[in-house]
Amino acid sequence: MLDERDKVIIEMLTKDARTPFTEIAKVLGISETAVRKRVRALEEKGIIKQYTIKVNPQKLGYNLISITGVDTKPEKLFEVANKLREFEFVRELYLSSGDHMIIAEIWAKDGEDLADIMSNKIGKIDGVTKVCPAIILERLK
Repeated sequence: MLDERDKVIIEMLTKDARTPFTEIAKVLGISETAVRKRVRALEEKGIIKQYTIKVNPQKLGYNLISITGVDTKPEKLFEVANKLREFEFVRELYLSSGDHMIIAEIWAKDGEDLADIMSNKIGKIDGVTKVCPAIILERLK
């Protein structure tokens, strides 16, 4: 069970995974060693799974980001999902119970690149029945 201190640790590390344990300790009014033990326990419980960075795709030349729904023949769902995992342009990938069976975050250089990805790469995977891209205009949160 998480207590309030664990929740603060998670919140601070979620905002910035590089937050020094000394800073967290000051906020919580506990020792750095206590913070380290709590973080280690959160890792061992699988609550903290990894530390990562957030990249600005535009700074890397990817000017179009698309959240793309992909529908498949039911028997091909996992085959298609595994194929999508292999593509570098697929940055996030989810199975979904919503409007689409698979949801993928796609990074493309421009409209031509995105069109090629949708038609010639994703659209040609055996079992894909529909590809529905939604271009992200602005990230709000």
